[in-house]
Amino acid sequence: MFVFVLNCGSSSFKYQLLDMSNERRVASGLVERIGMQDAALTYEPVGGEKIREVLHVADHAAAIAHILELLVDAKTGVIGSLKDITAVGHRVVHGAEKFSKSVLVDEKVIAVLQENIPLAPLHNPPNITGIKAMMQDLPGVPNVAVFDTAFHTTMPPESYLYAVPYEWYEKLHVRRYGFHGTSHRFVSERAAQILGIALDRFNCITCHMGNGSSFTAIKNGKSYDTSMGMTPLEGMVMGTRSGDIDPGVLRFLADTSSLSIDDIDVVLNKQSGLLGISGVSSDMRDVEIAAAQGNVRAQLALDVLCHRSLKYIGAYAIELGRVDAIIFTGGIGENGADFRATVVNRLALLGIKLDADANNVRGKEAIISTADSAIKVMVVPTNEELEIARDTRDIVAALPGR
Repeated sequence: MFVFVLNCGSSSFKYQLLDMSNERRVASGLVERIGMQDAALTYEPVGGEKIREVLHVADHAAAIAHILELLVDAKTGVIGSLKDITAVGHRVVHGAEKFSKSVLVDEKVIAVLQENIPLAPLHNPPNITGIKAMMQDLPGVPNVAVFDTAFHTTMPPESYLYAVPYEWYEKLHVRRYGFHGTSHRFVSERAAQILGIALDRFNCITCHMGNGSSFTAIKNGKSYDTSMGMTPLEGMVMGTRSGDIDPGVLRFLADTSSLSIDDIDVVLNKQSGLLGISGVSSDMRDVEIAAAQGNVRAQLALDVLCHRSLKYIGAYAIELGRVDAIIFTGGIGENGADFRATVVNRLALLGIKLDADANNVRGKEAIISTADSAIKVMVVPTNEELEIARDTRDIVAALPGR
């Protein structure tokens, strides 16, 4: 069974083809600048030669059609026929309160996704575009939507409600939704497996750290609290996003500057975070290099990121009452050994002890705390595509006649 996994943006998409008989990736890639004359395409078959092309693709459907041609081409292909693709799994950012788990896509589901566009105006429209494109290019093949928000629908009201008029929640659906749920679910399940703890008894804090970052408190295997809110802007300091900020700052800026609310939104989402503080880059690697060279603002950005990390880990440890593991994942979490060490060494109050040698790891599963540490600290590389493919496989396998 081959599952095609699609993660669509407004002018780009990432994709993977997975053989679910052994849960192995067989091809993957990226298409950027869709709709422009110089669209960039990357196609990488496992064990084969990586292909890079610059070409004109009018829309997502045309770009996907080209990828499908490469998958079955006599020279570049990894499957014999498009009929080998059993299903398509889509990363969909916002399911709101309507979807607590992954679902088979039909016209009713698409209609609900369109209703949710005001909650995720930058993400849901391209997600819908990707679904419709796959329906066009692979007619009759089932499509499954896997939601970033679904994992967090188990949060109790005290975690997801904001202290605003309750009517805002009832009528406008203003609440914490949380994101990166597929990643938090994957790494928590894998960590429980590694440690030999039953998932329904497993308490952990998952730290998904990349250009977008969120921390989640997981209680008995389910999301209990998370740092991102109604939008992905709340919470941790990120590459270009501010994370937590006093809402009064928006009114202050509107009154004292020439910035409109739209301008402020752009600044908070695209010009803040590590980039905003350091003035160097949104990339953690660039910021660390600059800090090592004596750049004061770059070091300040790292200090703020560490401070915010400690704040969330400490709060979630108290909320959970018992913590079996703290798990780092994502580009920074998996590869940032120095940053992990800085954070973990500040957690001694919780009885946590870092194993410096074990922490010298990048992109691999590892327990990086000492044997006598009160709480295990782990690195678990995330694999959202595999989690999406698993949900897709399971839903399609349960369909009548399958």
